[in-house]
Amino acid sequence: MPTDAALSTLDREAVLGRLAAGTFDCVVIGGGITGAGVARAAAIGGLSVALIEADDFAAGTSSRSSKLLHGGLRYLAHGDIALVRETALERREVHRIAPHLAEPCWMLVPARSRAGLLKFRAGLGTYEALGAIDEADRHRSWDSAELSRNEPVLRRDRTPFACLYREYLTDDARLVLANLRDARRHGAEAVSHARAVSIVREGERAVGVVARCGLSGREVHVRARCLVNAAGPWVEAVRRLENAAAPSLLHLSNGIHVVLPAHRVPVRHIVVMTAADRRSIFVVPRGDIVYVGTTDTSYTGATAIWPAITRADVEYLLEPLPRVFDVEPVRPEECVAAWGGLRPLIAQPGKRPTEISRRDEIWIGPAGVLTIAGGKLTGYRKMAANVVERVAKTLGATLREEDRETPLPGGDLGAGLDALASALARSFALTPLAAARLARLYGSEAESVAKAGPTPILPGGRVLAGEIAWAVDEEGAATVTDVLYRRTRAALYEPGERTTLVRPVAERMAARLGWSEGRFWEEIATTMSALGRDLEFRTERS
Repeated sequence: MPTDAALSTLDREAVLGRLAAGTFDCVVIGGGITGAGVARAAAIGGLSVALIEADDFAAGTSSRSSKLLHGGLRYLAHGDIALVRETALERREVHRIAPHLAEPCWMLVPARSRAGLLKFRAGLGTYEALGAIDEADRHRSWDSAELSRNEPVLRRDRTPFACLYREYLTDDARLVLANLRDARRHGAEAVSHARAVSIVREGERAVGVVARCGLSGREVHVRARCLVNAAGPWVEAVRRLENAAAPSLLHLSNGIHVVLPAHRVPVRHIVVMTAADRRSIFVVPRGDIVYVGTTDTSYTGATAIWPAITRADVEYLLEPLPRVFDVEPVRPEECVAAWGGLRPLIAQPGKRPTEISRRDEIWIGPAGVLTIAGGKLTGYRKMAANVVERVAKTLGATLREEDRETPLPGGDLGAGLDALASALARSFALTPLAAARLARLYGSEAESVAKAGPTPILPGGRVLAGEIAWAVDEEGAATVTDVLYRRTRAALYEPGERTTLVRPVAERMAARLGWSEGRFWEEIATTMSALGRDLEFRTERS
């Protein structure tokens, strides 16, 4: 039985029909975190909303981040006090509405000397006061003996001290899906694999958009009183549908992450290490893998869902590991997964990507299309609220006063993630790691997911059969890559299953969605190509 938040792929043609038949207060172009946040905020506010996404929901930047809800500590050095406070408080709100997707973790910053430790602690004290950080979450410090007990792989000969402070680990793609499903619960329509191909005008005013379904080729004219362009790295392509001469506003930055088996760098906490160019890089443990990221380099190629991952990028990320940890040098060939994503930064001529502000901006185009760009994952709710206020002003509408802080789907955890994981392990005979994975991905809906098919797809594997049914029926998955990359996350976090899952997932989706034999084999080929492309750097020459 579908939930009231279902984005069912089985209903895709019906959704396209409703898009063509109605006139919406607001049509959002772009299904990443910004677009999803706008759709949710607008629907809660009482506006009729439709969202179209050219690829899969969260296929671009919003599934390819470092998966961290940062509290804004870096802004303190720039004196941006208001942004520090706003970001820290907003992070806490995301934790409240989606605790499974905003998991408190300790971030460890090594220090070479006691003086360096004290300097960093002083800055943290100011940051925590501004962000109203709870006492239990205030920073702490460790000396060499405590490091030996709590993070034994860290090289204490170089950094005998460390400071720890709270950050929050998320699952970026699933945060997008949770927001879209909540938008659906409040009446919004949303469809993926539907590219905006033209802006419909009456006189000089934009009154809709033509969307082309990437799966069937069907075109639908979606009428709207207001259009919002939230296409992330693709906002300029959408702006040029409105105005072919629209100037460039963005500076794209490429962020690369690589995945290693946890035994290779067996950290217990998120650790900050310094690259050769003095940039900070994170080492993040997750189950039986760790991932390392990120790069921040200017990107000048064609805007792409899959930006190239070069061997030089990977070597840059791996180089600091033996300097910071007591491990042998790590070779690119040891990486078991990787991802790269483009950040849509607001261009500031003369500045490098690391120097460019992460603030968001809103522009109104000549036909009235509202464009939102920039910003960070942590602040998506505030960005969305600002956009929806502008939309309401344009429409002359009064937004409905309703509680916007109710949990997202899966967010009503009650006892917490650990208790949920323990209950799942008992009820479905799951290993602790498999149960923790399920709890993190689905929150309070994990039991429903498991009941839909509690048997692992692969013998000894972690991805359950029920996850495929849930991905199609509730989360709008239309392709095998949708399932492996952005629903189950197996392409990133389950290296032992990522390729062997492809055919059985395709078989289940084909049976559920009525695929032809040709479509079945095309899905397998496309997904295997994507998985191979992720790791092409392993055979690239230095």
